[in-house]
Amino acid sequence: MAFDLVQYFTEQIKIQKPQLFKQYSIEEQNLYISEINALTLGKLINLWRQDEQKIYQEIQSQDQLYIQEVARHLTTAQSNQSTLPKSELESSTSDILSLQLNELKQLDDTGNYKISGMRELLLGQIEHLSGQAKDWVWSTNELNELIGSQRIEQEELSLEDTMKEFNHMVNNQHSDDTHVIAEPTVAEVPAWAKVLEPVVALVILWILYTALKAVF
Repeated sequence: MAFDLVQYFTEQIKIQKPQLFKQYSIEEQNLYISEINALTLGKLINLWRQDEQKIYQEIQSQDQLYIQEVARHLTTAQSNQSTLPKSELESSTSDILSLQLNELKQLDDTGNYKISGMRELLLGQIEHLSGQAKDWVWSTNELNELIGSQRIEQEELSLEDTMKEFNHMVNNQHSDDTHVIAEPTVAEVPAWAKVLEPVVALVILWILYTALKAVF
């Protein structure tokens, strides 16, 4: 598995670009960094597939005009659903893309990746990007194979509700079982016993009569 550039870039953005989105809450900062990081890295992968020689040269040259062009293309795409203002979105996209290219160059210089190694590194990020952003990100950077990779929150809630309902049903069943009141068992009287009832009564009366007579 390739080195995880997604997480690595995220940490570097927070360290090297602390001014980005500082006016927003921590939750919003993390969201915007995650979205744009995935957006620009995915675009680099898509462009690499089209012309790896050109993108490798761009990694080496760090051409700011090229970076701005790519950032503007991503920002103005109709599929881009970022909630950031367009001007802020374009500048932050440019900043993050520039950081990514710079980090890739440093990795190449240090690890002597060359084109073959950089190809393996970049294409290996698809696995790390999977599920990291909403579909509009993949539609915008044209990394279409990742569309649908993020789990939908509603489905998770639905599963949770289903499990709660199941547990509730089991608990109710258990409660019903433990609160069953045992009904008294009534012994069935044989038919012959009913026939002998008068005889038995007469015998009892005779015994009582004899006992009383002996007393008096």
